[in-house]
Order: sequence, then structure tokens, then C-alpha cells
Amino acid sequence: MAKQMAYFEGEFVPIEEASLNVMTHAFNYGTAVFEGIRGNWNSTHEELYLFKVHEHIERLVQSARIIRMNGKYDVQEISRLVVELAERCDYREDIYIRPMVYKSGLDIGPAIHSVEDKLLLYVRPLGDYLDPEAGATVMTSSWRRVDDTSIPARAKVSGLYVNNGLATSEAKQNGMTEAIMLNQDGHVSEGAGENLVMIRNGVLITPPPSDNILEGITLDTALFLAQEELGLTVERRTIDRSELYIAEELFMTGTAAHVTPVTEVDRVEVGDGKPGPISRELQKLFFNAITGELDKYHGWLDSVYKK
Repeated sequence: MAKQMAYFEGEFVPIEEASLNVMTHAFNYGTAVFEGIRGNWNSTHEELYLFKVHEHIERLVQSARIIRMNGKYDVQEISRLVVELAERCDYREDIYIRPMVYKSGLDIGPAIHSVEDKLLLYVRPLGDYLDPEAGATVMTSSWRRVDDTSIPARAKVSGLYVNNGLATSEAKQNGMTEAIMLNQDGHVSEGAGENLVMIRNGVLITPPPSDNILEGITLDTALFLAQEELGLTVERRTIDRSELYIAEELFMTGTAAHVTPVTEVDRVEVGDGKPGPISRELQKLFFNAITGELDKYHGWLDSVYKK
């Protein structure tokens, strides 16, 4: 029987026991870094496949280093703990795993370097974040993406996500699925929780890291599949907002969103207003890869129950 658990204070515990002191630095100042890892259930295989655990934990450790975490975090050991936690929870459905390194001290004041930090992991069920069939409708947010010189954009910092949250709420309150954020120069950066890929003249185009995007693991995977399986050309360059209105196709990528086509930007239809053929093909390829249906990409996966 499935049970929600966490790895907290060096132990596997029921989720109800993973509680923090209200004075915890991370709770008061947003001083934590985190990751999201998908577990994808394949009912035919009776197996739960975790996607690119090692790469996600590598990014977690890099984020921790960027914001001056003090602990020595071992990628292999944390990756092992992630798989063990998923096995202990015993879910037979899609899940989301949240690894986090947080400032656990009870200090008053925003300084980071001298505050103790700890590792936390938890698991919860999670189905589709965005509608994979209908696709997403998006709007250009009035909130600009935080610049790397303000809060490091390539780190998943908890406090930074107020920026994403404001953009997401603005979009939803305006009847849209998601927001597109521009950087401080007015160029396209990314979605509020996803990377963005534009297709023009059959070429897949996505903004470079210098446009304050998160260096997406799902993004890199989708672009790899586009090149390797579909023979498409990929280009990383700055994208102007107006280009979105004349794109042949758009799609978003992310741990929660997987590969989701975009059908409308700022009330302007993308292409014919339906998910495009390349987006659909990539979506199918990606889904088959992460659910263990493509043997050649099993190296991307950890099998939780090892059937």
C-alpha cells in the first residue's frame, strides 16, 4: 500500500514527521535550492521509472554551491537515497520527487555563508501538470525574469520562485494556462516553470543560458531526440517576443510539463491553433523514452522495483 514518506534529518520518516521549526532560515528567507524528479509508472511493465536522477542531483549540488551551501553533498549517495525513498513509498502511479538543500539554522538575518544546511527529500503523486493533448495557452507576463546578477538564474533557488509565481498567477487570472517571461532586455527567456522551444522554418530554436534560462534537463533531452531521432536542426539564440507570433510551432519542456505544445500566445494562434506535428512527434518520443518503452534510452532511467 502506497505511503507518503520523506528523507528528513538523515532518516526515512512518514511525511507528517518531516516538520521544520518556524525560525528555520530557509522558511524565513527563501534560502533553499531544490530539484524536481519525475517518476513515470508503466502499468504494462509494472515498473516505476525515475528520469535522469543523477543529472538532477548534479544540478542540485551545483545550485547548492552557487548559493553558498556549506555541506558536502555526494551526488551518488543522494541519487541512491532518491531511488530508495521512491521504493519505500511504493506508489503505482506517476510521482514527483522533491530533493532540497535548505538552510536549517535558526539565525536571524539574511547572511547565508555561516548558516547550517541540510538535505530533505519527499515524494508525492503527480499526474499531468499541463494538458498534453490540448496543449497550453500562454501570455507574455508583465513580470520580467529575474536577472542572473540579482538571483542566479541557473540555480533553482526557492526564493526566486516568487518571480515565477507572480507570472503564473497573472496568466491564470487572465484565462491562460501559463506565462512566458521576458528577460530584462525584453527578449524571451522561458516559461514560468518550463523552457520554451520555437520552430521556424523547421529549425528548433531556444534561448541560450545567457538569457537567464534554467539549464533544463528535459529541454536538453527533447533537443537531443529532435536531432538524433528526427534529424532536425537545433539552434540556441536570442528570441524576440514578436517571433512567437509567427512561429510555426511552440512547445514547452520541463520536469512537471514533460513536452507540451503551445497553441496560443497573447491571444494569437500558433500555426493553425492546434499542437503542431513536430511537437507531437517529440512529445510521443519523449513519453516513450521516460516510460521505459525505448530500450536504447534505458540508461536515462532508474527502475524503482527492478522488475
